[in-house]
Amino acid sequence: MTTKLESPVKTQMVVTLISGLLNRDCHENTRGNLARRRRVFVQTETGCVLGMELERGDNAHTVKRRLQLALSVPTDQSSLTFGDRILNNDLSAIRNHSPLLLARNAMHRSSSTPCLSPTGKNLLQKDQSDPIEILGCPNNFARIDELVKDIVAAIKEGVDPIPVHSGLGGAYYFRNISGESVAIVKPTDEEPFAPNNPKGFVGKALGQPGLKSSVRVGETGFREVAAYLLDYDHFANVPPTVLAKVEHQIFNVNYGVNGDKIQKKKRVSKIASLQQFIPHDYDAGDCGTSSFPVAAVHRIGILDIRIFNTDRHAGNLLVKKLDGEFGQVELIPIDHGLCLPEHLEDPYFEWIHWPQASIPFSEDELEYIRNLDPICDSEMLKMELPMIREACLRVLVLCTIFLKEATAFGLCLAEIGEMMSREFGGREEKPSELEAVCLEARRIIEDLNMSNVEAEEGNEEFLFDIDCENATIVDPSQVISSDFFDQVSYPTRTSIVKVADIRAVRAEGNWYKTASKLSMSLKNIDVGERSQQQRIGTVSAIRRSANDQLPTSISFVKVADMSEEQWILFLEKFRELIYPAFGNRRRATIGQRQRLGSSCKF
Repeated sequence: MTTKLESPVKTQMVVTLISGLLNRDCHENTRGNLARRRRVFVQTETGCVLGMELERGDNAHTVKRRLQLALSVPTDQSSLTFGDRILNNDLSAIRNHSPLLLARNAMHRSSSTPCLSPTGKNLLQKDQSDPIEILGCPNNFARIDELVKDIVAAIKEGVDPIPVHSGLGGAYYFRNISGESVAIVKPTDEEPFAPNNPKGFVGKALGQPGLKSSVRVGETGFREVAAYLLDYDHFANVPPTVLAKVEHQIFNVNYGVNGDKIQKKKRVSKIASLQQFIPHDYDAGDCGTSSFPVAAVHRIGILDIRIFNTDRHAGNLLVKKLDGEFGQVELIPIDHGLCLPEHLEDPYFEWIHWPQASIPFSEDELEYIRNLDPICDSEMLKMELPMIREACLRVLVLCTIFLKEATAFGLCLAEIGEMMSREFGGREEKPSELEAVCLEARRIIEDLNMSNVEAEEGNEEFLFDIDCENATIVDPSQVISSDFFDQVSYPTRTSIVKVADIRAVRAEGNWYKTASKLSMSLKNIDVGERSQQQRIGTVSAIRRSANDQLPTSISFVKVADMSEEQWILFLEKFRELIYPAFGNRRRATIGQRQRLGSSCKF
């Protein structure tokens, strides 16, 4: 089925996606060159980074050997990983300018090995590249190319970066030849709890759960880039951001596991996020919010909803006064390293109680939201940031669908944010309204899976085994758009529920659901019992990924353990269940919130 392109915005998104696919490796002119030579950046879990050229015959073993020679690090009990994937001998899927991680196997893991500069006897193994190299496709980051050139010129003239003393992680202001701060660089191995954190927050290796259990140590950098890439048309004003290999002696390197022994400063390469520095007057915590434009608050909120930002506080909203316009300011959102978590948790939206968030969306904002395509967004991120985990992409898809449906229902930004936020009763943390809907959708999918298993054991041919006594028929067009399934890539293996069968039943108008389960009021859901059922009934056929075991924490809803077919059905059930939740939220808002008068101006 042909995808409909209702607007120039969506058309441009598709054109950009196709263009990116055709130019996936911008530095290679021919397919032969791509097959023979690619440049990658290998990082150990303690922060060491080495750039190297991949030849046609290279495999994981040869890469590890070259890393051992150059950095004098043990590699025999380690695995080469790329996002969710553990790389064995075949490196054909690795694209040019990709970051790889050498992680020690679980039983051999330790955080005590220091990050070392290249000291191997084979000098050819050393990285002799430029001080800054952009990871990915530089053609897609044209706005920052000149910035990088200015920084490199300043470094060669002896203009050193300045450490940022605030915050929990290591960060540095890089300057131009005039000494002006033009970029902020955050090394991935200096994040909170990372091996080379300069502020004492150490103790974990790269790839382990970090400050948030849903965001791993060393993976905030590509999330910063993802927020910028998702900010189409500079809608929310996110500064240009790239992932880069940066080399300088200013960076921190710890010897001991406690981070209390610092070696003599040497030039060291690190993988880091590099974001353009935006001059500003103060942050949102230093002033009242009444001067903030409604449109700016809405646009930042829309982005935060899409990326499930767990850390939108006043300190990462910069405020810039506009010249010649008394009282007018511009908002610049920064610090998106804790967005796109691997599972739903409690987000933090500073703007949720600002009066601007209760103002209805404008028509331009609603049009922007209608034109968002979560499937295109997911594919774009996989193309630009191939190391991103599938769970992060699923959270993006889920939250974008939630945003689109909520605004179509007529909810304002504050109501949407409240539905995503958890409530605390006594000492217990309760799931948010969004999580409650997801839990119910998961329970229904698990019931369907169990029915399929029972039917297969009985060697019966059917689509779903349900309690016919409680079954009703609904119009599928009210559940999910007819072309939704055509936008998703399906695995070729045998499916538990065949998409072709779903389409056939859809065509006949027989779309079954368990009415007794769906008609249950969401406000009467026993979430504690349901979350227990979810943990017990999790489908066993789960594809395991590299280092994907998150620690025990309050996580009501995970999305990574569903197969592709289950994920599609989950989204469908989610859309069915969300509208009663919208109604409940609207009634609660009318009863509890004092509405703003029409005379209020911001």
